[in-house]
Amino acid sequence: MNFDLDDVPDRFQPAVIATLEAAGVGEGHLAVEIVDESRIRELNRKHRDKEGPTDVLSFPVDEEAGPGPVELGDVILCPEYCVNDVEAVVHGVLHLCGYDHETDEGEMLDLQDRITTGLGIEPKMTVEADGE
Repeated sequence: MNFDLDDVPDRFQPAVIATLEAAGVGEGHLAVEIVDESRIRELNRKHRDKEGPTDVLSFPVDEEAGPGPVELGDVILCPEYCVNDVEAVVHGVLHLCGYDHETDEGEMLDLQDRITTGLGIEPKMTVEADGE
């Protein structure tokens, strides 16, 4: 495995590695940024047309392999709105890996629960009430 996690806070690196491995990703760079409520609110409005803050957002970059290092994207985390910030990072990284709980048949959230449990954390995240 060849992951560039220089832009991931140390405390989240084990969760990021476990998630990438579980998703079958063998290489790439990603970043995890921690933001406050006003920033996550702004990003949620700008990129999802949703009002209000959220726990985690993901911004994939390289959706197809090309020359050079793989840039998986960014996970933006607002701990103030997280049930568990490590689980939220797992959720965000799965989105970078192409998973989408809004369109699949439960595969993403099942994998998220398995990864979270494997990290010794009881899964607690739920999908937003309106299904988004």
